[in-house]
Amino acid sequence: MRPNKNTINNDFCIPIPPQAQTQFQSEISNSLLFLFVGSLDALLGMGVQFSPTSSAWKWLGFVTAVWVQAISGNNYTFSNYSDALKSLMALSQLELNNLSVAKDVGKAFGILAGLASDRLPTPVILLIGSFEGFIGYGVQWLVVSQRIRPLSYWQMCIFLCMGGNSTTWMNTAVLVTCMRNFRKNRGPVSGILKGYVGLSTAIFTDLCTALFTESPSNFLLMLAIIPAVVCFAAVLFLREIPPAGGQTKAGEETRYFIVFNVVAVIIALYLLAFDITGNHGHVLSLAFAAGLLVLLASPLAVPLYSAFQSWASEDSKSSSDIERQIDEPLLAQEIVPETQQKPEIVTTVKMGDVGMKRGPLIGEDHTILEAIQTLDFWILFVSFLCGVGTGLAVMNNLGQMGLALGYVDVSIFVSLTSIWGFFGRIASGSVSEYFIEKTATPRPIWNAASQILMAIGYVLMAMALPGSLYVGSIVVGICYGVRLAVTVPTASELFGLKYYGLIYNILILNLPIGSFLFSGLLAGLLYDAQATSTAGGGNTCVGPHCYRLVFLIMALVCIIGFGLDMLLAIRTKVLYSKIYASKKSRKSTVDRAAIKG
Repeated sequence: MRPNKNTINNDFCIPIPPQAQTQFQSEISNSLLFLFVGSLDALLGMGVQFSPTSSAWKWLGFVTAVWVQAISGNNYTFSNYSDALKSLMALSQLELNNLSVAKDVGKAFGILAGLASDRLPTPVILLIGSFEGFIGYGVQWLVVSQRIRPLSYWQMCIFLCMGGNSTTWMNTAVLVTCMRNFRKNRGPVSGILKGYVGLSTAIFTDLCTALFTESPSNFLLMLAIIPAVVCFAAVLFLREIPPAGGQTKAGEETRYFIVFNVVAVIIALYLLAFDITGNHGHVLSLAFAAGLLVLLASPLAVPLYSAFQSWASEDSKSSSDIERQIDEPLLAQEIVPETQQKPEIVTTVKMGDVGMKRGPLIGEDHTILEAIQTLDFWILFVSFLCGVGTGLAVMNNLGQMGLALGYVDVSIFVSLTSIWGFFGRIASGSVSEYFIEKTATPRPIWNAASQILMAIGYVLMAMALPGSLYVGSIVVGICYGVRLAVTVPTASELFGLKYYGLIYNILILNLPIGSFLFSGLLAGLLYDAQATSTAGGGNTCVGPHCYRLVFLIMALVCIIGFGLDMLLAIRTKVLYSKIYASKKSRKSTVDRAAIKG
């Protein structure tokens, strides 16, 4: 939803009243939304209110957002079918790695999704992503299933790029909408949503294993169809909901997010149990798939319970007017300096007869041009590159890394990276939020810790000790997850939410850049230098030497990223102290209100 041009939507300054939906969005989504309201009310019974502007509807939207994220990590599944592409197209490792770069280059066009997030409604953005993914992965399925001849190299790059770009539309729609719906819980929101992106690789991999016995063509068919179906469901329910309830709703949100975290952890453990228990019979595999679908549907209990709670509280509403339609700033107004309370008033510095306009302070809403003029943005950008670029190199090459070390089935490493990436994402989101509230710990500290742990993981993988690829996959998954989940709320806290969709998509340019530098060039060139040619074209390399130098260079890059994250933590210490004071002041207000009540 596009903000009103006459309103400054600044989380760090003046509370802003919620804006009405644009007529364009109403024409597209409201008719569909109200079509389902009657049936939901009938299902709940007893007059329970489940309107498209209610708190329950907001949670229903969050559930569908979780589902979208649970199927939007298809960009990380390349290792599951890369070997089939390499054989069919007779590619060298460098050529194969450049195909993986093409899918990541698709994320570079995420800038379009960022621009669209302020101009188009959420349903349209979701539909664009689902259609693009259906075409991109659908064509790859036709090639791998040999229903059509292998396309030329540049044509395959285009369809891989389309598949990669499709997720940027899904992620932008989900993150921007949910960040605005849950402004006071950005860490948990980021952790949960990004956690399910991490789990999506394991969800797809294990479902394919259970239903189709690890068929690369069937796997690609799932990537084409399932995201499109889920996005169509999200179109009906995911939308911006005007904030309501202030302090009471903040406590309610915290409890509900705990439920989402618990369910997510159960799903992760369920997937992990399936992975480590070896081969399964057909009946057991079908039972696993059915159980997984039930677990994914279980968060629906939250919006249903919220609707019931709303109905139950109707009788006591007249005696308690705690819940008010307000939009509280992230920083409490009483602690914000006077110069920040009215950003629309221009501060000038006299230089002769010329007045110079003051730019936004860190923590205020920045346009993308204002953000890229700050040192903090580039520190965050480059440190993000060090973490996600090296992590992508591992994910894109896990298939060849496993084969080089003598493993026949490499899907276990893909699943381990996905599942432990989930734990990294979901834990770091909640933990970083907790330490901001308790000790004013800057969020970039957790990025710094992940960089050091990732460097250790690369050293272990370079040593190629027995089991080191298992340990390395887990460590890289955790740290990659932390990097993604922590950077998302950090960017919103430093540069605001008004233009967050575009700023987020500028930051994730690191995915194609990192993929090209570390996967396409570094890993591809060094692997080919060690590999021997095969009879049918292409090449292969067997032994720990194939990737040793790659791992050592990436460990050094992570150490550089650690230094940058520590620098950013120092530079943002004052900002996080203000956020801490604001949260503490808000909590004191709630406690006083509870005592009076």
